[in-house]
Amino acid sequence: MQYYAAASLDGYIARPDGSIDWLQSYGADADLGDGPLADGSMDEFYAGLGALVMGSATYEWILEHESLVEHPEKWFYRDIVSFVLSSRPLPVVAGADIRFRRGDIEGMWAELLDAAGGSDIWLVGGGDLVGQFADAGHLDEVRVSVAPVTLESGKPLLPRRIESDRLTLTSVRQSGQFAELVYAVRNTSAG
Repeated sequence: MQYYAAASLDGYIARPDGSIDWLQSYGADADLGDGPLADGSMDEFYAGLGALVMGSATYEWILEHESLVEHPEKWFYRDIVSFVLSSRPLPVVAGADIRFRRGDIEGMWAELLDAAGGSDIWLVGGGDLVGQFADAGHLDEVRVSVAPVTLESGKPLLPRRIESDRLTLTSVRQSGQFAELVYAVRNTSAG
């Protein structure tokens, strides 16, 4: 299970109000290929996915930003089983395989693995959701594209304490003005 996100130099994935305008300034879809991933690495990453998971705030932001209820053809993850964790009903993107779930992540773990079919699972965000998977021992990799901007405050990349004895830097590369850092995560939980 991989967490792949863009973050500011000071460790935030969004402003306090959820805005990622700072990231969008690198291209209309900077997080999807026009900015830090313009070298095609997102296509390679995407090809290895079998499922993805996101929280309700991330899903709602995508719905609104892309006007997906009116334009379901803009759903970027059309070929991937998508899980959205939410405690309330949310609009559905027509034609997309989106599975809404609530409750503890352990309750959906077997279904998530089955849906991925042996391929990778992408934790799209937000940070607290990723933290829940880390707490359960299911986070294997953190991949972050660090943007050349500081935000001072906002939604943190990963609001959990994970010590250096659990993180191993496996890759560093430059993509334009971004630095991509990849860390393997050693899980200590039996999960």
